[in-house]
This record gives sequence, C-alpha cells and structure tokens, in this order.
Amino acid sequence: MNKTAIATTPPTRTQLHGQGVEDQKAKTSKSYLVLLVTNYLCLFVGSVSASLLSKYYFNHKGTSRWVSTWVQCAGFPLLLPPIFLPYYLFKCTERRPFSHFTTKVLTLSILVGLLLGLNNLLFSWGNSYLPVSTSALLLSSQLLFNLVFSVIIVKQKITFSNLNCVILLTLSSVLLALGSGHDKSPDLPKSKYFIGFFCTVGAGLLFALYLPVMEMIYKKVYCYSMVMEMQLVMEIAATALATVGMASDGGYPEMKREAQTVYDKGPVVYCLTIIGNVVTWQLCFMGTAGMVFLTSSLTGGISMTAILAMNVIAGVVVYGDSFGGVKAVSTVLCAWGFCSYVYGMYVKLKLQEKEKFEEAEKVETQKEMVQINVTTAAADASV
Repeated sequence: MNKTAIATTPPTRTQLHGQGVEDQKAKTSKSYLVLLVTNYLCLFVGSVSASLLSKYYFNHKGTSRWVSTWVQCAGFPLLLPPIFLPYYLFKCTERRPFSHFTTKVLTLSILVGLLLGLNNLLFSWGNSYLPVSTSALLLSSQLLFNLVFSVIIVKQKITFSNLNCVILLTLSSVLLALGSGHDKSPDLPKSKYFIGFFCTVGAGLLFALYLPVMEMIYKKVYCYSMVMEMQLVMEIAATALATVGMASDGGYPEMKREAQTVYDKGPVVYCLTIIGNVVTWQLCFMGTAGMVFLTSSLTGGISMTAILAMNVIAGVVVYGDSFGGVKAVSTVLCAWGFCSYVYGMYVKLKLQEKEKFEEAEKVETQKEMVQINVTTAAADASV
C-alpha cells in the first residue's frame, strides 16, 4: 500500500525540501530571478522571431498549414539535453529525470498537448491569411479570455487594473475588426480574410485556456526540471496530432515536393525556414511555460501581450504591413492597457509591503507590551 502511494502521489514542498530540492518558485530562491529573466528572453525572442518566420514561409508560396502547425511543436528534442544531461553527464543535480512524474501528470500533459496542437493549427490558418501586425493585435484579445478562465479555474481576483487592461485590449481588437476590410491583400478573398480573423481569435481563446490550466497543474510542481519534462510530453502529443494531419495532407513527400517545386526561395532556404521555425517556436513555448510556473497565468498573458506589440512593429518594419490610423489607435489602446496593468501590479506590491511592515510593527508593539506587563507584574510581586 505504501509503495503504491509513493508511486502515484507527488511529493509535497516539505518532502522536496527534505530531499535537498530547491523550491524554485519561491522569490527568495537563488535561481528565481535568473530563471525569470531567462524565460522572458526566450519568450520575447521566440515569439517575435516565430511570427516573422511563419509569415515568411507563407509569403514565399509555402502552402501547407499542417507543416506550419508541425514546426510549432516539433522542437521537443531540443528539451532532451537540459532534461537528461545535468543528471547523467554533469552530475550537478540529485533529481533523476521524470522522478515523481505520476500517471495523473502524464495524462494531463498529453491532454493539454493535444489542446496545444489544435491551438497551433488555428494559429497557422490565421497567420496564412493575415498580416503579422493584424494577427498580433488580434491575439492580444487572449487576455480577455485569460482573465475569465483565470477567475473560473484558479480563482484569480478581479481588480480595477486587470479589468481596465482587459477592456482596453478588447476595444483594441474590436476596433481592428471594424477597420479590417482595408487591411487584407488585394488578391485575398474577403471570406478567407475573415476565416483567418476568426481562426486567430480562436487560437487566442485556446491559448488563454491553456495558461490557467497549466497554472493549476504547476501548483503541485516546485522544480523547473519537471516543467521541462511536462513540456516535452505536451509537445510530443501536439507533434503526434500535427503528424497525423500532415499524413492526411501528403506527409513528408509533400514537404519535399513543396521545397523543390513550390517554394520560390529554393530547397535550402525552405529547410532553413523550417529549422528556424522549429527552434524559435520551442523558445516561445518553453518561455511561456516558465513564466506561468514562476509567476501566474495572468502575468504570463500580460507578458505575451506586451511582446505582441513588438510583433506589430516587427511586421511593419520587416514586411511593410500597413500601419494606418485604425491600427495605430489599436496599438495605443493595447499599450495603454498593458501599462495600466503594470501600474496596478506596482501599486499592489507597494500596498503589500506597507501592510507587511505595519503587521511587523504591530507584532513588535505587542511583544513590548507583553514585556512591560511581565516587568510590572514582577515588580508588584516583589513589593
């Protein structure tokens, strides 16, 4: 009975501490700040680069949305070295890879991975029809869904700052939708433009669901290595889904034909584009998982929204996307919403520090009063 419990029950924070495993979610942890900065850099570089490379693939006559879906998750082998080498080669950790990886965690990772695969497909459909800047602004609407799901799943409290941020970002997306008729390519049918529009919104919806679900799962995880292991399983599941879709669309022979006869930059650039997509998408998703693990799903969503504003600028600079008055106002609203949330978080942090200081003073005052009473009682007893 005890052996079964050990095999199926994840360790508690106290048990892990007793085993010498550092709680890397704790802000006092030595590795916390390093992990936080590293993951945000991965998220930043991965998100901007992956969006540009995905659009580059479609701009040069790449046609397979399943290929675009597949590259978003096929980078999972890149996680194998950081998972296995620290234990087996460098001997710098006592934790064996996939230890305490229960059947429940495995099942949840697979299910979330399939959800992520569907999200990748919707994003590929949207990105194949929309300019990068428009796609980035539409994805900012995920914050609305993120807040709703966070309230339902992880009991996120609604404050003025996060509600104000959500409203502004929603207005940004609605304004963009109203002016979207002038943004599409002249040779793109209006029906396909709106297919891309709603697929992108759907991708934002699914990704917003993914974030709080992962936050709920990560509440039982105190080791960044386990986050990478879960990400590995999720991306294997997403890759399996994308591979099945590719097989139905011609499979790898179709990729070879596309590289040699369809892609107008030639097979070499085609391969480099695919490899670049694989690497940058891996950076993006690993950075996202790390941000949710170290902070919260809502903070992770806010961080991604800030980066999406950079995607808008990158799309304008690299591909010459139009940046008219409607898109400019949408970008301002997006930035305004993000800044209001950051300010709200700053005010909340200062308030918490003040309350902690006042509580410490109150405890100190009570101690002094107790000491005075003890001294007075002792003096009275001696008299």
